[in-house]
Amino acid sequence: MHTHTHTPTLKCLFSLFSLAGDITQKGYEKKRSKLIGAFFPQTPGMDPSTGQERRTPVTPSSSSRYHRRRSSGSRDERYRSDVHTEAVQAALAKHKERKMAVPMPSKRRSLVVQTSMDAYTPPDTSSGSEGEGQGDGTSSSREGSISMEHWISRAIHGTSSTTTTTSSTASSSSSSTRSGGSGAAGGRLADVLNHSAPPDVTGYTNNTATDGIQVERAPGAGNAAQRQTPKYGNAELMETGDGVPVSSRVSAKIQQLVNTLKRPKRPPLREFFVDDFEELLEVQQPDPNMPKAEGAQMVAMRGEQLGVVTNWPPSLEAALQRWGTISPKAPCLTTMDTNGKPLYVLTYGKLWSRSVKVAYNLLHKLGTKQEPLVRPGDRVALVFPNNDPAAFMTAFYGCLLAEVVPVPIEVPLTRKDAGSQQIGFLLGSCGVTVALTSDACHKGLPKSPTGEIPQFKGWPKVLWFVTESKHLSKPPRDWFPHIKDANQDTAYIEYKTCKDGSVLGVTVMRIAMLTHCQALTQSCSYTEAETIVNVLDFKKEVGLWHAILTSVMNMMHVISIPYALMKVNPLSWIQKVCQHKAKVACVKSRDMHWALVAHREQRDVNLSSLRMLVVADGSNPWSISSCDAFLNVFQSKGLKPEVICPCASSPEALTVAIRRPVEEGSTPPGRGVLSMQGLSHGVIRVDSEEKLSVLTLQDVGSVMPGAMMCAVKPEGVPQLCKADEIGELCVCTVATGTSYYGLAGMTKNTFEVFPTSNIGAPISEFPFTRTGLLGFIGPGGLIFVAGKMDGLMVVGTRRHNADDIVATALAVEPMKFVYRGRIAVFSITVLHDERIVVVAEQRPDSTEEDSFQWMSRVLQAIDGIHQVGVYCLALVPSNTLPKTPLGGIHLSETKQLFLEGALHPCNVLMCPHTCVTNLPKPRQKQPEIGPASVMVGNLVSGKRIAQASGRDLGQIEDNDQARKFLFLSEVLQWRAQTTPDHVLYTLLNSRGTIAGSLTCVQLHKRAEKIAGMLAERAHLQDGDHVALVYPPGIDLIVAFYGCLYAGCVPITVRPPHPQNIATTLPTVKMIVEVSRSVCVMTTQLICKLLRSKEASAAVDVRTWPPVMDTDDLPKKKPPLLYKPSNPDTLAYLDFSVSTTGMLAGVKMSHTATSAFCRSIKLQCELYPSREVAICLDPYCGLGFVLWCLCSVYSGHQSILIPPSELEVNPALWLSAVSQFKVRDTFCSYSVMELCTKGLGLQTDSLKSRGLDLSRVRTCVVVAEERPRTALTQSFSKLFKDLGLHPRAVSTSFGCRVNLAICLQGTSGPDPTTVYVDMRALRHDRVRLVERGSPHSLPLMESGKILPGVRIIIANPETKGPMGESHLGEIWVHSGHNASGYFTVYGDEALQSDHFSSRLSFGDTQTIWARTGYLGFLRRTELTDASGERHDALYVVGALEEAMELRGMRYHPIDIETSVIRTHKSITECAVFTWTNLLVVVVELDGSEQEALDLVPLVTNVVLEEHYLIVGVVVVVDIGVIPINSRGEKQRMHLRDGFLADQLDPIYVAYNM
Repeated sequence: MHTHTHTPTLKCLFSLFSLAGDITQKGYEKKRSKLIGAFFPQTPGMDPSTGQERRTPVTPSSSSRYHRRRSSGSRDERYRSDVHTEAVQAALAKHKERKMAVPMPSKRRSLVVQTSMDAYTPPDTSSGSEGEGQGDGTSSSREGSISMEHWISRAIHGTSSTTTTTSSTASSSSSSTRSGGSGAAGGRLADVLNHSAPPDVTGYTNNTATDGIQVERAPGAGNAAQRQTPKYGNAELMETGDGVPVSSRVSAKIQQLVNTLKRPKRPPLREFFVDDFEELLEVQQPDPNMPKAEGAQMVAMRGEQLGVVTNWPPSLEAALQRWGTISPKAPCLTTMDTNGKPLYVLTYGKLWSRSVKVAYNLLHKLGTKQEPLVRPGDRVALVFPNNDPAAFMTAFYGCLLAEVVPVPIEVPLTRKDAGSQQIGFLLGSCGVTVALTSDACHKGLPKSPTGEIPQFKGWPKVLWFVTESKHLSKPPRDWFPHIKDANQDTAYIEYKTCKDGSVLGVTVMRIAMLTHCQALTQSCSYTEAETIVNVLDFKKEVGLWHAILTSVMNMMHVISIPYALMKVNPLSWIQKVCQHKAKVACVKSRDMHWALVAHREQRDVNLSSLRMLVVADGSNPWSISSCDAFLNVFQSKGLKPEVICPCASSPEALTVAIRRPVEEGSTPPGRGVLSMQGLSHGVIRVDSEEKLSVLTLQDVGSVMPGAMMCAVKPEGVPQLCKADEIGELCVCTVATGTSYYGLAGMTKNTFEVFPTSNIGAPISEFPFTRTGLLGFIGPGGLIFVAGKMDGLMVVGTRRHNADDIVATALAVEPMKFVYRGRIAVFSITVLHDERIVVVAEQRPDSTEEDSFQWMSRVLQAIDGIHQVGVYCLALVPSNTLPKTPLGGIHLSETKQLFLEGALHPCNVLMCPHTCVTNLPKPRQKQPEIGPASVMVGNLVSGKRIAQASGRDLGQIEDNDQARKFLFLSEVLQWRAQTTPDHVLYTLLNSRGTIAGSLTCVQLHKRAEKIAGMLAERAHLQDGDHVALVYPPGIDLIVAFYGCLYAGCVPITVRPPHPQNIATTLPTVKMIVEVSRSVCVMTTQLICKLLRSKEASAAVDVRTWPPVMDTDDLPKKKPPLLYKPSNPDTLAYLDFSVSTTGMLAGVKMSHTATSAFCRSIKLQCELYPSREVAICLDPYCGLGFVLWCLCSVYSGHQSILIPPSELEVNPALWLSAVSQFKVRDTFCSYSVMELCTKGLGLQTDSLKSRGLDLSRVRTCVVVAEERPRTALTQSFSKLFKDLGLHPRAVSTSFGCRVNLAICLQGTSGPDPTTVYVDMRALRHDRVRLVERGSPHSLPLMESGKILPGVRIIIANPETKGPMGESHLGEIWVHSGHNASGYFTVYGDEALQSDHFSSRLSFGDTQTIWARTGYLGFLRRTELTDASGERHDALYVVGALEEAMELRGMRYHPIDIETSVIRTHKSITECAVFTWTNLLVVVVELDGSEQEALDLVPLVTNVVLEEHYLIVGVVVVVDIGVIPINSRGEKQRMHLRDGFLADQLDPIYVAYNM
């Protein structure tokens, strides 16, 4: 598409009738081709006009179809004229050339539910606005458009020069078509405007080059580097962003998505300045080329004088009394049953007598004589069903006669009806205590078992009062209602539902009600005893005003057609018009449309009696097409064109304008063909009809008699608009509402508006009322309405109307796909701008393919016509959107469900990549300042270099006997001699009983036997590696010391899981191979498992080294225990899989092992008399050291609790802590989570069983990650009742290069928590903020630095030292650092970098190990044991886990935390990136139907909180996200599983 001038439309109304009346076949073809020609590929060198002629047969069927339809009047498709639909098709064809590759989402089979066609019911209703009707459309444009253009050109003073320049710069293609084929209309317009071409004021024309829409480049021309995309489905090897070839369905889809996103995006992001780190959301600057209003200030329009006729009654009650006594037999109202048979005729006499009866009973029969329940002026609710207008009318007039204020509302069907709660709030605020209802309705209300009507949700307590005569007592002879002239008292309150779903009550005074009836009588020329057919809801708005109020003033006869009858027989109203020769009918566009659809050449239809067809929603953008189509078909049945009278109204301003029924043969009314582009900027621009992006409006007549009208700017001060500007219409007349009941502030802003001129002076001394309608006063004082304030969506700087977008969406294959045209359009605010959401009900028989195709076409159509992106398009099953009482879509309720994630769509397409254009600019990395200048800078600014250390090991005097031994094996032998019967280890089973224990001497003896066995059976050499594959327990400890006694190097390995051999055994095999183990020691059970059939399926069992089971040990001792000589040799290897899926083994020397044990002994003050409970996995890191080594070194008793036992008995660990009166305990995050989730509801029962945690002074979570503050806090809170001191809970921190850097320990200050700004963190900066401030992230200190450990924070890139409170990599220097990686590959560079790095500046001598974690040091106000100020270490996250996106560093956990918070059904979440796309995987705990609800919520929260656009959302079952033994997510495994298509996801959504 070259410019926006040529955008296709769905909203244009082309003149199908040339000026001379009907259109010929050839003329039609020509016109059609001219409209659509621009959208077909132009062959080079071909004259546009001939080319178009030659190209007409592109849709050969269309012309014949058109003529066939003209004659038959049957309509097989919805709402659009042919040319109109073709325009859409053309727009879409244009998009086809661009080939938008939209990846289809993947969906699990169970989610693709096919409903049978039985569920399909005949159409009854449609879209999202409060009016339930959508239009329909064969369109026609009469001479009016010319006069309109003439008017606008006058309004803009013959158009100023700026407009000409824009038009001349419009791209050549558009001007050629325009001048080439502008035809009579164009020519005449050109004369009017004295320009060769009509002014093109659409903006966006000059900047076509930067527009980013020209995607029709030759492939590869724009960007040679861009590889051709592999065709979808070939699944050939594709390079991923990381250079990993992946072959899979998923990656093909992602690749397709990536290529789609590589396209230039519209509009270009403007430059803006980023303060050192503040991420600024881009503020949308108004487009300099946008059209601006240029006309003179508008003049307020006065309506004709309201000529009060002498015999007009002084009030409606007086009118009722007059007709009820003069002509009691005159029919007032005829009601219908669902077969269309007259059910009942209410005469004026009956209406009068019954109303009097109701009035008497209201005032005298409720409550007591002294305390009547209802007094004059009180409000009462009127609850009547739609099929009983007679009862409603009686009750309404009964209230007027009793001077009681009726509040008509809908019948509440269920206790939680959409919107009935808000109605309840209205009733409550009006002080309603009595509800009037009919017998049948009363019987139908939901009842409790005792037969009482329950209180509806949000309702006040009401007394139900049935108004049928038989239930009422007769008034005494001498009682008469008091009939006054109309005064300023409130007559009735009409409810109004706002955009947000809240319900307001508009109060209407008696004088306003009467004046309004008079104005309607004058405008519509109503006369006595006329017959009027009413299809509208008689409880409110147009239906109430014409069929209940004005009809009585004029003694008219109303034929009321209930909604239920319309559903069964859409032609019923037309039949009644014929039958009763009715003069007037009140309908909505919807009723005209369904009559058209149902119409099948009925012979007996004759509409010549109609002098006025009031179209209640005539101000809707789609009503014009319904009117035209209706006229088109029924003109031959006697319908006169001038009969159609659209009107505009609102609850606040009552009837705003209505087209008068005119004499035959007078000039037809005008219409405006307006540029959508102009409208979106709030200005009126006439569009030559070449352009497809237009909105055709019909006028809604002129200002009401006795009223004055103007248009004011929609926002801010009510200043008068210019003549060519769209504003909110305001009216000044007696006949409007006076207030929102009980809401003084809102009333002032709506009912007491004083419009001002451009100099600021009010234009009238009387207040105006805002109508809530957007529009302008056109030529000849005709009123045009372009939309509603409620439907206004401001996206960027442009305004769009929800109704217009509905119409566009409907024009895309309307009948084929959308169920009954039910579409809701609303906007939600995400990232400081409104985003458009379209929700549609799909037909029960539509396939996935259909729906997806429809969605992508709707996106293209809305993009092409409105130049606005749709943020989210959701399809729901038919009949599932919340309905208003008359079957329309309840918009605010739908929006609420969408935002709560309770809409349950069956298809969702999100387009954040195309819509969200106000993200902060990607961060450009500044050229790094050298480390030396950082150092100097820090010194100059007085910042300390960030370094800290634990207590110095050398200085500590303690009676540590174990210190004199260099080797742990020697410590054990010494303990076996000096304290042989001292218990070192106690193992518990799941019941909490002791499953085994070891004293010093038992451990020593059993270790000797193992050493003997190793020497004898395996003939091992000194220094051989042995894999120990044991479950957590005592055998593992024995085998470990056995290896030390034999001089071998042990490697502890987690045994394979018997239920999950296929995934767990390969890891075991890999560790055995990588560690070069020469033999495997294990139990008999696991031995069998390793040789089983399942095992041989998973790995090659023939390549195992010898496997020995240690269940029955030899009797004899080894000849001699091995005496190690060099403490720097290997003691054991520690293997662990990191969260990124890397297997890394580190070497621990004897020196390091002893130093480690000593450091922990000092920090935790461990002595032989102590007991420590350990609930950890004993295979690597600190968990292994605590389980196997510390007790031997320090002599304390370890109570061992295998974490797996907690799955059987979650209370096991805490019960043991309580039972053994333990003061120090260690656990993992998974254990803590198990306890919080599993015991959350049981704290009381545990307390009653005597569980007591008050003795615990340290409960340490062993971890290698940022502390999970939320989890530790909820754990502390939960078990506070059981005596757990919140200070006791803390975390430790270790990593591969040093298995424990921090550990809380017993003495020393409590762990501190600080709050940092998450946005600063992304820029690698630390900014401390207050708790609870936006974007704050709590970070808890990771325990105290262990004795003998020194820490420094260094820049990971430059290796320079960092200042305090700056984010950098944590480097560590300590006696218990590991001495290097143990790998087969021997990657030396990595080895030296991680284990022996030096600072590039400052202290360049010390050798440091790099932890690979980002963190910062901060000096606190607290003092440690030595009296020094305490330095706290805060860990932020692993460098290898962090994701670089948009130039910033994100830690997955932050995004995951946000996502988990968005919906109760998300139990777990993991994120990773793939080719710069963010992939979010969520586990769903709920029905699969909820899966799609999560997609928009996840996308929203990540945008709002992290300024990132999610590329793919994957919804999976619980337990799919892999978690390791430390409770850390294995994101890389997940990523590999996703790309290899192994996750069996419930749903995968690819965001566009």
